[in-house]
Amino acid sequence: MTTLAVEKGVGAKLRHWRETRRLSQLELALRADSSARHISFIETGRSRPSADMVLRLAEHLQVPVRERNDLLLAAGYAPRYAETPLDDPAMGALRAGIDQLLQGYEPYPALVVDGTYHVVAANRGIQMLLGGVAEHLLAAPNAMRLALHPEGLAPRIRNLPAWRGHLLHQMERQIALDRSPALRALYDEVAAYPRPAGPADEAGSAQEPGAEDPVAYFALPLRIEHDGQVLSFVSSISTFNTPMDVTVAELAIETFLPADRATVDHLRGLPAH
Repeated sequence: MTTLAVEKGVGAKLRHWRETRRLSQLELALRADSSARHISFIETGRSRPSADMVLRLAEHLQVPVRERNDLLLAAGYAPRYAETPLDDPAMGALRAGIDQLLQGYEPYPALVVDGTYHVVAANRGIQMLLGGVAEHLLAAPNAMRLALHPEGLAPRIRNLPAWRGHLLHQMERQIALDRSPALRALYDEVAAYPRPAGPADEAGSAQEPGAEDPVAYFALPLRIEHDGQVLSFVSSISTFNTPMDVTVAELAIETFLPADRATVDHLRGLPAH
């Protein structure tokens, strides 16, 4: 077997994930009920792992579901995880559950994104915040573009430097794990956006939040202007446990919890639509 073949094989890919997780061959072997010698033979291409072994190692290495299919293919096996479009009839119950969750969270904002931050569902709380956003950003909405584009929400985010840094760091962590070219391209695009003139550039507006808002001491808030009122939210991201489908594995539900009483009062005072 040539060096090039080994580098493209399952062994090299598993070694990459093991090194990414900062595990020794012995540590991985103990977790996977194997031996360091066997792990070494797999990584160097001297031994072909069974499909079950590939999946067992992937589980202990916390490999994303999409990449687990890639490992199986590299080892000569068929993929185990389907990638079902969200609009497929088989996804009907999932979509209904997501819609119910988002509606139940109103009037507070909540949305669902896929692995490259395209918005696949959003509630009226999100739609309320998007007033005034450029039409070209709403045509195929992407959460990162909506937040950071100068014609998106960025001019109204009062702590834009801190929030921008948080979002870019979030993407950097994901890129380090997923190695997605599409995600890397999105990162390069949004990181290059110019900072818009607006509230975030006003004197004192970029200071670290927290002085007037106790929850901000332990969670960075999103501070955004709406109808002359500065709203403050802390966000939480949820994913599905043990997904068996690539599409489901890459979905993330982000909810925005009001970080102060003024935000609660403002949202509850808005007319229902």
